[in-house]
Amino acid sequence: MLNIKNLTLSNGDKSLFTDFSLVVDHGEVVTLTGVSGSGKSTLLSWMIGDLDPHFAATGELWLNNERRDTRPIEARHIGLLFQNDLLFPHLSVGQNLAFALPASVRGAPARRQRAAETLSSIGLAGFHDRDPATLSGGQRARVSLMRTLLAEPQALLLDEPFSKLDAVLRTQFRAFVFEQIALQRIPTLLVTHDPADVPPGGRVVEISDWQHST
Repeated sequence: MLNIKNLTLSNGDKSLFTDFSLVVDHGEVVTLTGVSGSGKSTLLSWMIGDLDPHFAATGELWLNNERRDTRPIEARHIGLLFQNDLLFPHLSVGQNLAFALPASVRGAPARRQRAAETLSSIGLAGFHDRDPATLSGGQRARVSLMRTLLAEPQALLLDEPFSKLDAVLRTQFRAFVFEQIALQRIPTLLVTHDPADVPPGGRVVEISDWQHST
């Protein structure tokens, strides 16, 4: 379970929002909406431990009953998926996946096999040695998501992950993402401007509810 407790974010004398609290259950996708500049992406940066030093934050982040905002980035176990796939161009498709595998998967053969099995599970069997530049937009999106999930995050943040895909790919990839989240029971926070991205029956949180005029 992901739990944000009484978070206040500010930039100098300007408060982005005050006493923001949110609980996201295992396998749930909560959608965060708000106008540009309202602090949505800044909130995600705080959650992963990469807050711009111009901003100040007070509040707590808990995940699976452990406080995480006091930990360094690599110890928070929170995955982040952007609108850009950010695959490493100097690595093959399979190497991109293997890069994210935890240290518990030891040895090159075992890591290669795990990457190959993952590719097969998303309809990309035989793509291990392919150059990422040869993939379609939808294929790159799937590889990027699975690379994030292979790191075994305990929570997932989605920052406009569907916005650069065309309408058909967007629908297909969105369904694929939500299926993987439900399968792995990962608490997820989704930032989007498109109401169509909200999962059926999913909760929507408007960040302006925690904003106050200054």
